[in-house]
Amino acid sequence: MAVITHIEELRVLAQKRVPRMFYDYADSGSWTESTYRANESDFQKIKLRQRVAVNMENRSTATVMAGQPTHMPVAIAPTGLTGMQHADGEMLAARAAKKFGIPFTLSTMSICSIEDVAQATDGHPFWFQLYVMKDRVFIENLIDRAKAARCSALVLTLDLQILGQRHKDIRNGLSAPPKLTLPNLINIASKPRWALGMLGTPRRQFGNIVGHVKGVGDMGSLSEWTAKQFDPGLNWGDVEWIKKRWGGKLILKGIMDPEDAKLAADSGADALIVSNHGGRQLDGAQSSIEALPAIVDAVGSRIEVHMDGGIRSGQDVLKAMALGAKGTYIGRAMLYGLGAMGEAGVSKALELIHKELDITMAFCGHTDIRKVGREILLPGTYPGSR
Repeated sequence: MAVITHIEELRVLAQKRVPRMFYDYADSGSWTESTYRANESDFQKIKLRQRVAVNMENRSTATVMAGQPTHMPVAIAPTGLTGMQHADGEMLAARAAKKFGIPFTLSTMSICSIEDVAQATDGHPFWFQLYVMKDRVFIENLIDRAKAARCSALVLTLDLQILGQRHKDIRNGLSAPPKLTLPNLINIASKPRWALGMLGTPRRQFGNIVGHVKGVGDMGSLSEWTAKQFDPGLNWGDVEWIKKRWGGKLILKGIMDPEDAKLAADSGADALIVSNHGGRQLDGAQSSIEALPAIVDAVGSRIEVHMDGGIRSGQDVLKAMALGAKGTYIGRAMLYGLGAMGEAGVSKALELIHKELDITMAFCGHTDIRKVGREILLPGTYPGSR
């Protein structure tokens, strides 16, 4: 196999190995995909200041995110249907994260269940992402299951009260497991590695939901249930209720406006994530990296600010940290690695990002990621600078 040197090579390999509907599910945004593209491209506009003759010995990328020590300021973002990119995907990604020493976040809409992931990581703490459903009993049970699995933080997603339209998913007839139409069968037949893996696992539907909700026993009723269950009435009162019910570290995901950031800080949450859902909800919104500095300026002294969206390299991580983030998240970069090479691919993605972060930090004259600030960026090239 050719040597993998950057995330784009993992993406190309994943595209070859993962059935079209699941690759497209991961690698797409809503409507025109302008925000999805901006998440990535806006990082390229930010230029770094190179410093020389600085002692580069004894470098450290270690920090703390929401109270959890981490080998670098990167957590694995919650991504739905991860177990359809590769058999047992969430379990493999969680194991890779554990080995690397970073947090793993499991999505409510995962294929492997909370209990599956807890077993795969031998009880090692991981984070759980919660969608608010109208069925409050189900939500209470999910929170209790996350507690039982020793999850060390709850990530509450606030920007999916209703679902943004993703054209590719509609065209592909996205479902898990895939419907056995002729085009799907032909496409899956061209992905034998993926198909064999799926045949070898019983985990092919939403593991956190099937068997845990009254009346949901198959995918037909499940898709109908989820379509009706996302709660458009979600408000800050619900956040307070969930915070009390959970009782542990709470991270609020989906903040893109300083006014919402102030409300998040007022809620008593431990951290917020500047995120536009990977460009999958409101097309035409700012990129996450563009929104970050104003939110840091508004609430950075009151609440830990994290950032998600468009990170494909260690340089992207460094730029986010320079603009005031205390941690970042990778979703697609992890999924590309998983789809390409399973657990080894996730580990490879983490290695690539870490190495680039470490080396770039040194070239910018720093040896401790926690001390990096806007001084490493060229004025006029980053949001809010002149």
